Amino acid sequence: MTTSLTPQVQNPADETIDPRGQLESMPITSHLMVLRKHLMKIVGVLIAIFFCLLPFANKTYSTLSEPLRAQLPVNSSMIATDVTATFMAPFKLNFFIALMLAMPFIIYQLWAYVKPALYEKEKNLAFPLLVGSITLFYAGIAFAYYIALPSILHFFISVSPDTVAPMTDINSYLTFCLKLFLVFGVTFEIPIITLLLILAGFVTTKTLAEKRRFIIVGCFFVAMFMTPPDAISMIMLAIPMWMLFELGLLFGKVIEKRKKVEAQSQ
Repeated sequence: MTTSLTPQVQNPADETIDPRGQLESMPITSHLMVLRKHLMKIVGVLIAIFFCLLPFANKTYSTLSEPLRAQLPVNSSMIATDVTATFMAPFKLNFFIALMLAMPFIIYQLWAYVKPALYEKEKNLAFPLLVGSITLFYAGIAFAYYIALPSILHFFISVSPDTVAPMTDINSYLTFCLKLFLVFGVTFEIPIITLLLILAGFVTTKTLAEKRRFIIVGCFFVAMFMTPPDAISMIMLAIPMWMLFELGLLFGKVIEKRKKVEAQSQ
């Protein structure tokens, strides 16, 4: 008896593995183990940077306080109202600086975790957005330190009564600066947020352009609550918010035009 062995031809489509389907078949414990591995790397790098910067903590705080010290009168200086403030303020600032320096590595680790769940088109789009977001966040902090902070401090020092000698507590100044940096850093993410809303289909560039006057008013309204109670701070936040919105709108129009060209070519 002769048996014929017929080779079975596999469908080429069967060889294509859907990354999402492959991830969905993984148990939740495997996902948690992968996430734990990335988190451990993030914590390790953050701790290493923190301890490398720790010997320079006092010098780093001196750099941060330079805009304030430049505005203070000759006989004024910064003070510490708490016994531990002289240690804790540079310590907190050192951790913040370590976090900022480690941010590209943190973003990369998060990207490595979610990357297998994305299609190729989504990968090509997500990575530039991640790089753009961290770059804009750094730009926001730089804008706050070099431009906004000196102007705000000059305003507050200049309006102080002649009978009052300004002496800022180092902890209060650190909290003020970190809050300002965070506000400007998040604000500079407006182009990324605008692009994500357009790409997700929640809004169109035409709708945003029609609502421009309301968005500008909204920028000033948000800036009024997120900055110190003075007109200079509000204007220095509201105008960049408006300009960044226009930048996101411009890129959104480019993406919509590209999508339209691709749809017509198919």
